[in-house]
Amino acid sequence: MKRLLLLSIGLMAMVKANSQEIKRFNPDTIQTIQLDSTVNITARRLSVQTFIDAVTTDTSFYRAFREMKKYGFIAENRIYTYDKKNKVNGRIFRKIRHNTTAPRLEYLVKQDTGRVYKKNGKYQLYTVEMFDYIFMNAYQSEFSDESFGGKAEGSNASYKDKLKTLIFSPGRPVKGLPFIGSKTEIFTPNMRQYYDYTFYSGTYLDSIPVYRFKVSIKPDLSGWTKDGLMIKELTTIFDKRNFEILGRYVDMKYSNMLFDFNVQMNIEMSYFGEVKLPSKISYQGNWNVPLKKEERASVLVLQKDYHKFIPLKEQ
Repeated sequence: MKRLLLLSIGLMAMVKANSQEIKRFNPDTIQTIQLDSTVNITARRLSVQTFIDAVTTDTSFYRAFREMKKYGFIAENRIYTYDKKNKVNGRIFRKIRHNTTAPRLEYLVKQDTGRVYKKNGKYQLYTVEMFDYIFMNAYQSEFSDESFGGKAEGSNASYKDKLKTLIFSPGRPVKGLPFIGSKTEIFTPNMRQYYDYTFYSGTYLDSIPVYRFKVSIKPDLSGWTKDGLMIKELTTIFDKRNFEILGRYVDMKYSNMLFDFNVQMNIEMSYFGEVKLPSKISYQGNWNVPLKKEERASVLVLQKDYHKFIPLKEQ
């Protein structure tokens, strides 16, 4: 058991001293993509605006998360929490079978060690609570056409809904977040002066032809200007064959008097037959909010072995 724990910890590259860059679980879709040599892309008369329009109007990415509820699959969830010195102080591992009929969720493995829960049974960290809201709620709920993750409830409900906006609708304003609501609008005429927009041709998972559309802060900006921009990078992977989104990576960092955060998140899709479904979600980040303990956590979600339930009358 000790060796297994050491092996799990070895998956993470720990933070260098005095550095905010935490290389945990490699949360970056680009790691799965082999880019072509420099090419002049002319198909579909592509332009930067083509990709911006696709990012801001796409619904297939969000729809893939709703579709997964129709399938049976195996999910492996790993969560690590860290102290101020970036040493692991809490671990959660779950291996879950999601069924299309009752019971919807079966725990094949469920382990936790360290400082994970409060005395009242609630999670120590808001980050872990948010993870449960997004994924565990989805595993347990019935399929419906309502929003993925269900209707948020409780004292943090409004922030949970804002998180969904950041994940599924990047580039749109997030109302109700003090001082940063408009900083997510990276495609407005005013914000375009601060970003480079580039696209490349490549191959995803060794076989799928894709475009990689990358939005990143211009390197020649002053340090003060860069610090004022919340989204540092947004990379989106498009399937060339249907122009649907297969992957998304976002790097966000911002600091003001109310909070300080540094977050990287990556979501990847894979095809199971003709259906696009989530296969990998990774997250790592630090949050520091006044009157609350600083949070440092990383999450890795793998979903595999999808199969659709076939009623007896159809077999």
